[in-house]
Amino acid sequence: MPTRISPDDLWREAPPATDRFDPAALAGLPAAAQRLLGHALAPGAPLSRAVRLEMSGTIRLGDWRPFEAEQVIVRGRGLIWAARLRMGGLPIRGSDRLLDGEGAMRWALFGLIPFLRAGGPDITRSARGRLRAETIWLPSALADPAVAWTETHGRLTAQVPVDGEPGDLELATDAGGRLREVRLARWGNPGGGAFREAPFGGVMEAEGTFQGLTIPTCVRVGWWFGTERFEREGEFFRAELHRAEFR
Repeated sequence: MPTRISPDDLWREAPPATDRFDPAALAGLPAAAQRLLGHALAPGAPLSRAVRLEMSGTIRLGDWRPFEAEQVIVRGRGLIWAARLRMGGLPIRGSDRLLDGEGAMRWALFGLIPFLRAGGPDITRSARGRLRAETIWLPSALADPAVAWTETHGRLTAQVPVDGEPGDLELATDAGGRLREVRLARWGNPGGGAFREAPFGGVMEAEGTFQGLTIPTCVRVGWWFGTERFEREGEFFRAELHRAEFR
């Protein structure tokens, strides 16, 4: 089962990069896509198959609560986000994941007593949206020829397949190609109730360069992005990256 695979396992199984980025490969893409990818990928940088991140921040679970987390993303496999936090003074550990086409959430008090368990088609569909958004942390995935780019009226959109299913990711950049915002329609149940598509996205407030790849290092993310509800009730995740390693 996917829940038995740890971030360490997923990282060890990730294949190494075999190709390097050639800016000439961007010819024919919309100008904004060329600026974005040219900013994110240095000439000759490895077209990495995986990234391993260390981060900390706050997550809104009723109140804003501090967390520390590790995340591994592997092209063609999925992601694991494993975190530690406290609720009511009690330590909680667990993970959200999408692996080999199956999404799951598994959280436990003291890492032992089940606290939250979720899976099934809705969780998997929501996790696919999350992985689509988080390709910003593996920009080589956005440089894949399987990604279709369009630029219409100043709006840059990448059609990013996840588990073979296409979906749109809108990216806003500055004049130099630095990523500022991402947004998409993501499957979920913000506020409770039935699952449905809702606006989702975030703001990229800082960036850093690791092994020739430039990625966001400070983000604010949540539901209802692009509306007044984002600031009032939708934002639920604020994170700062401390380390990124690519393979």
